[in-house]
Amino acid sequence: METLVYRRKVTHFFDLLRELVDRDMKLIYKRSALGIAWTLINPLLQLAVFSFVFRSVIPVNIPQFSSFAFSGLLIWNWSQIALFQATGLITGNLALIRQPNFPTAILPVVTTTTGLIHFLLALPVLIIFLAVDGVQPNSVLLYLPLLIVIQFVLTVSLAYPLAAMNVTFRDTQHTLGVVLQMLFYLTPIFYDLSSVPKQYQPLYQLNPMVPLIEAYRAILLKGMQPDWSALLIVSVVVAVLLPIGLGIFRRQSDRFVEEL
Repeated sequence: METLVYRRKVTHFFDLLRELVDRDMKLIYKRSALGIAWTLINPLLQLAVFSFVFRSVIPVNIPQFSSFAFSGLLIWNWSQIALFQATGLITGNLALIRQPNFPTAILPVVTTTTGLIHFLLALPVLIIFLAVDGVQPNSVLLYLPLLIVIQFVLTVSLAYPLAAMNVTFRDTQHTLGVVLQMLFYLTPIFYDLSSVPKQYQPLYQLNPMVPLIEAYRAILLKGMQPDWSALLIVSVVVAVLLPIGLGIFRRQSDRFVEEL
């Protein structure tokens, strides 16, 4: 009996998740002439700027720079956009929050899943970049889903407290925008981690996105296994962050309607 109830809850969760993600995708591209193409336009424009600056203005010695920079942009943009959107999840879904028994904890999962879809839609373009740069696919690509799962859970873990905090402190969204902009330049997206002075590299490793991006590039660009010790540390951090973030969200959720 308990197993049947559990299965029904899981089925209901995924059905609701699918409906909410579908709603978000339609709202994002409502009345948009280019629609889903915007998934690629932004990172491609950023790549064009980076390619000009770091090839013509300040040349950097990074092989396969287009694939290198584009991979970093796609990985970073998924988490950055999901986290920024998470700050407005509660304030922007008041009608859903007020419905009895609505599982508010699903909302950060929805925005992260929407970001994942955009990431997966852009992935074939990255593969084209890799092919043009002469990168040959091999069996290490089988580890890619593991990295995606780690990044997904990491993003959700951070989205929970951010969504809850913005209900009480409306400056959260603006502060996060500044912090993410700073982290963008302090993350090896368009430059190599090896170019960072050695005394600062331990500080870089405190950012969980750094070993993740390095792991993605090891698999996609170098065709080799990622640094498993670094990934293990990130996984432990994620395992700790998720219950903490969810706990903060649930404690605050009882006051969402009152605060709004």
